[in-house]
Amino acid sequence: MLASKVILHTPISDERLLDDFVDQCLRDKVVILAVFGPGCPRIEDIVDEIVVGDASDNTRYLLTSSHPEDSLEDVRRMLLVEMSDGGSIQEVYL
Repeated sequence: MLASKVILHTPISDERLLDDFVDQCLRDKVVILAVFGPGCPRIEDIVDEIVVGDASDNTRYLLTSSHPEDSLEDVRRMLLVEMSDGGSIQEVYL
């Protein structure tokens, strides 16, 4: 089970892993997925497309952000301070 706040590190070893990962985020009720590292804006766009799918299911929702200019410490701090819902942070490498 994933934490409520997830940092997804890029680059990703295989972008085909994103489909299952996003489905797991939705099942586990991840509050925010912050994408961090090289090419993170593109990966965030792919994640958003997977979440929306064909737009037939309006219950699929996942807040995403990308951090091409931020340090990892800044991303962690943002998730802890700005998203202060008490949830934990998990870092994921695919």
